[in-house]
Amino acid sequence: MTLDPGFMQDYALTVDRFLDHGAKWHGGARIVTAGLEGDDNVAGYADIRDRANRLSGAFLDLGLKPGERVATLAWNTRHHLEVWYGAMGVGLVCHTLNPRLTVAHLAAMIVQAEDRVLIVGAGLAAMGRTLMDECPCLERLILLDGDQASVAVMLEELLAASGRPAVWGDFDERTPAGLCFTSGTTGAPKGVVYTHRSNYLHTIRSLQADAMALTDVDTVLVAVPMFHANAWGLPFAAPAVGASLVLPGRVTDGPSLARLINTHGVTVAVGVPTVWIGLLDHLDATGEDVPTLNRVMIGGSSCPDTLLKRMESRLGVTVQTSWGMTELSPQGTISPMTTPDGVSRGSGRPPMGMDLLLTDASGAALPEQRNVVGHLKVRGHSVVGRYFGAGQPAVGDDGWFDTGDLAIIDDNGALTLAGRSKDLIKSGGEWINPVEIEEIVGALPSVGLVAVIGRADPKWGERPLMVIEPRQGQAIEDAELKASLKGRVADWWIPDRIVRVPAMPLAATGKINKIQLRATYGAA
Repeated sequence: MTLDPGFMQDYALTVDRFLDHGAKWHGGARIVTAGLEGDDNVAGYADIRDRANRLSGAFLDLGLKPGERVATLAWNTRHHLEVWYGAMGVGLVCHTLNPRLTVAHLAAMIVQAEDRVLIVGAGLAAMGRTLMDECPCLERLILLDGDQASVAVMLEELLAASGRPAVWGDFDERTPAGLCFTSGTTGAPKGVVYTHRSNYLHTIRSLQADAMALTDVDTVLVAVPMFHANAWGLPFAAPAVGASLVLPGRVTDGPSLARLINTHGVTVAVGVPTVWIGLLDHLDATGEDVPTLNRVMIGGSSCPDTLLKRMESRLGVTVQTSWGMTELSPQGTISPMTTPDGVSRGSGRPPMGMDLLLTDASGAALPEQRNVVGHLKVRGHSVVGRYFGAGQPAVGDDGWFDTGDLAIIDDNGALTLAGRSKDLIKSGGEWINPVEIEEIVGALPSVGLVAVIGRADPKWGERPLMVIEPRQGQAIEDAELKASLKGRVADWWIPDRIVRVPAMPLAATGKINKIQLRATYGAA
């Protein structure tokens, strides 16, 4: 029997569908942008959709063509959201830039991407002007809000002068939609190109009941930056189900987050563990509560059990742990909302559409995939196939992408990272896994953050060095730190030297910056 391809409609999987859906069917949902003085801006999806669509027309009138890149250097705001959809809706590629990187790093990314337009948010106009001077490919600077500058045009001026309706989604679903460079914490940054299809399928995956499971009754605080791996896909997932969004702008300290949660009835909050430490410290200091908050999703780095328990008991929430990478769009695994007592949640299980494989160092699949440490590889409909500008695939001949992580998968399918393969410390010819040390020490109530790195040693090659950020107002002696490890790791694993820092250096994505720690403390 010959099948007629017309049996089902051809409905392209393009991301503009999400905002169209939110605007048409969820008129009561709110998009809140935090104001610095508490004067929050509130809009609906219909208004965001109208402005984003007219912005698409303005982009086309600037001479931009489908496939060309538009760079954004901005915080989490409604205007940034409008730019996303305004660019992607007509086939432009939205290249998100991290304002916490140096001008030199940003300029290298802009030049490699050949961005033609740079759009910057509040407080970033000076950096934007510098980048215009540094990057010959840039033709225009557009300011989203504030920071008047004669060399730039304001977003509102652009909309007033040339904003017009445009046709969205009139292209193949495999058209590039976004470009995000990796953080560079383990090497030179590499560009990951997200397509409309990959973003669409990632959104469906993340909305599964055992994953993010958002609905139209949720109000979601997006404390993960929009410039970091699509803000974990939330700007797509929220309008897809009609959930309200709370965008904190550039300020994510404890008092600001507490105000946003309580003012706007946030039910779900999403961000890296370091963000929630600030919220917890603020609540402990003031005695406030956040009664509407039901769930917190964390990722980006491992979270000590003490912090998980502190979050659950003090906030009264369910904490969903997760793991992902820029190369995964970014969600890889997530723990469900309910985990039976006695069952490890680890970093969660992969939702449908993501597959995991453990291999040995040579890349051969381990015969047993449960309860053994292996090199973690992944594949799926939103996993990178080739880096931007690269001539060779990012995957092996077998189609699997090597994450560079070591991991364990337990009997229930929960993933637990055992460290980066590049972070292992080789001492006297034997390997030390810093993650095992960090998990033990990180569980101590007086420890805020901990990192273990290799320090050059003339006799052993490397020895482990421990860097500690004590919990606020707490003190802990070296002897107590070392005693916590005694009998739980080999004696020769125990760090010889311990350094205390007032604040742990963090990479631009919120992870502990081990590159900086090695540069500071790694030499003999």
